[in-house]
Amino acid sequence: MSVYLYRLVAAACVALGLTSLTTAAASASALTERGKYLVIVAGCSDCHTPGSLLGKPDMTKFLGGSDVAFAIPGLGEFPGRNLTPDKETGLGNWTSQQIITAFTTGVRPDGRILAPIMPWQALAKLTSYDKRAIAAYLKSLKPVKNAVPGPFGPSEKPTTFVMTVVPGEVYASMPKPGGLPAK
Repeated sequence: MSVYLYRLVAAACVALGLTSLTTAAASASALTERGKYLVIVAGCSDCHTPGSLLGKPDMTKFLGGSDVAFAIPGLGEFPGRNLTPDKETGLGNWTSQQIITAFTTGVRPDGRILAPIMPWQALAKLTSYDKRAIAAYLKSLKPVKNAVPGPFGPSEKPTTFVMTVVPGEVYASMPKPGGLPAK
């Protein structure tokens, strides 16, 4: 083989290698961008970003866990957990498959069942690509160190704000904010 032909073959191999690396990086970027889109459209930050449920989301702690718990009668109070890849307070030690399993089956890697408010039944209907995209996006986030308290069992006292849903007749008989009498 001539030196010229050898160099041409070597250059072609390098170009093909760079092309496949570039294609893989573009593919990973597209996957992460799709995950970002899905997380935003699904409103994940509503329940998993501090301040969101109080009308003032703290975007410096985006998806870092809520400061409001949802009350589920008979079960307890459940604040949205930290979804960032922080290894101590978030999903940093979870694999992509563990993340997917949790948000599509309602079961965490440790076996704990997610609160009924978590819409895992709807998320289970996502395509395989979209499930992988959400996991890739969550793993790509800046880790936020935010230990969310709870969950709180039915006999425990919650240390967060609590959002609860009650029937209209119960709500009407409750004291109104500011001590105003119910009408």
